[in-house]
Amino acid sequence: MKIVIIGDGKVGHKLTTQLSEEDYDIVLIDQNEGKLKEALNQLDIFCITGNGADVNVQKQADVPHADLVIACASTDELNMLSCLLAKRLGAKHTIARVRNPVYYRQIDILKEDLHLSMAVNPELAAANEILRVLLFPETSKVETFMKGRVELVEFNLRDESPLTGLSLAEVYQKFQIKILVCAVKRGGQVYIPDGDFVLQKGDKMHIAAAHQDLETFFRSLGRRNARVKKVLICGGGHVCFYLAAQLLQVGMQVKIIESRQERCEQLCEVLPKATIIHGDAADHDLLMEEGIGEADAVIALTGMDEENIIMSLFAKTQGVNKIVAKVNEDSRAQMVEGLGIDSIVSAKSATADAIMSYVRARNNSYSSANVETMYRLLGGKVEAVEFIIKKECKFTNVPLKDLPTKANYLIACIGRKREVIIPNGEDHLEVGDSVIVITKDHIINEFSDILA
Repeated sequence: MKIVIIGDGKVGHKLTTQLSEEDYDIVLIDQNEGKLKEALNQLDIFCITGNGADVNVQKQADVPHADLVIACASTDELNMLSCLLAKRLGAKHTIARVRNPVYYRQIDILKEDLHLSMAVNPELAAANEILRVLLFPETSKVETFMKGRVELVEFNLRDESPLTGLSLAEVYQKFQIKILVCAVKRGGQVYIPDGDFVLQKGDKMHIAAAHQDLETFFRSLGRRNARVKKVLICGGGHVCFYLAAQLLQVGMQVKIIESRQERCEQLCEVLPKATIIHGDAADHDLLMEEGIGEADAVIALTGMDEENIIMSLFAKTQGVNKIVAKVNEDSRAQMVEGLGIDSIVSAKSATADAIMSYVRARNNSYSSANVETMYRLLGGKVEAVEFIIKKECKFTNVPLKDLPTKANYLIACIGRKREVIIPNGEDHLEVGDSVIVITKDHIINEFSDILA
């Protein structure tokens, strides 16, 4: 596939890196020559300096012959205009990053008029991720598959857990709940575990199951954390707006601390049920005054990773049960991992995963199984990919025990009509099934990649 990316910001750079690693033909457009030189030194790509909304620049990038144009420049207007021009020039598919809530409310109309294949909103994606974690406070991360019917949750094994010292076979036998442990991180190592794998204190587990089965599982562990009711959000940007609106809708109390007076006034207008505080969320005295210790959850969403980390650590000292920090830089996210902050979210990572799912789907649209959803887990060491089985082939209607699969590949879950199946060796795949595959240190472009 020939892919043109407009904008070498956080999202653009992450996409360029991931796509070039998978050997796509990439052209990167940006007005900052210095940033492009840096990208050119790091990656095997072609770079063009210029405005992505300039027809001549797009022609220079060979947009008329592009399979996909992804516009993730600094402004929504530039992105939408770039996609419109690209489509006019002959690009097969276009994706625009659209962040402004006003534009996103009417995105269906804009997609139709601009002939967009996809519109992504990083802030909304991050807000949705935080919401899932707050609705499932026992977990540190929640990803959804099969249109929400299946969840893949990240769960840290603590000292008091009854799972410690049990093999996975013993876990499944003891609890008799339809769950599957798909991946485990222990120290610096990541495992795709089998039934003999013994769980230890400190393990970071990824568990796949239907929502109700997960709730039953956590109840059986004695994890009866009170539901989140009071939420303190530090930083009043777009992520905050999208998140607060959803939290209020499900009946939570929301308090927002924002340093910009003008933004506070805007938030008061659009979120009348929320409490808006004008002040610096990094101010220790203000946080104490606003009752940080009484909050069920603290969400750090300022524009500074460092501030978010510091506020999260302070919230931890105050005994807050659920802490979420927005950290965009991958290196910082890895550093924070061992500091006890419950959840780390990244708008750019959520956006990159959504776009990568689309790219994979387009790339294998004529194969027997299409990519529907894709997430990268545990620092990119594990991929979880959802396929839709489109037609009869060599891997349909064959018991899974008879499928010769490669090492470090796992079929985690099958969705068949309204049924969610945690598979064993006797199960099989049928046309129309949704299938979740977990892999370590590999990239799955087609379902057949898992076969030996």
